Amino acid sequence: MNNTADAAKAAIRNRPTSEQRVELLKLRREQFALRLQRVTGQAVKPDQFGKVRKKIARLKTAIRAQAGAGPVAAAKISGGKR
Repeated sequence: MNNTADAAKAAIRNRPTSEQRVELLKLRREQFALRLQRVTGQAVKPDQFGKVRKKIARLKTAIRAQAGAGPVAAAKISGGKR
């Protein structure tokens, strides 16, 4: 992985949980807007669906890790096995 991706992941993890939840809500709204645009026939870039979905997954993983969701979440973040 490159340094930019590592820095972005660290920035997500180092934010307070309240900021992460606000960002998660923002991304969910963006995801909804993309779906709405697709249904109404407006021009939508298809790659945006995957990007938003992955950002949501990263945020949810970071939130769970900060909450101490158990060894499974910690193993997923560290890349180790259960």
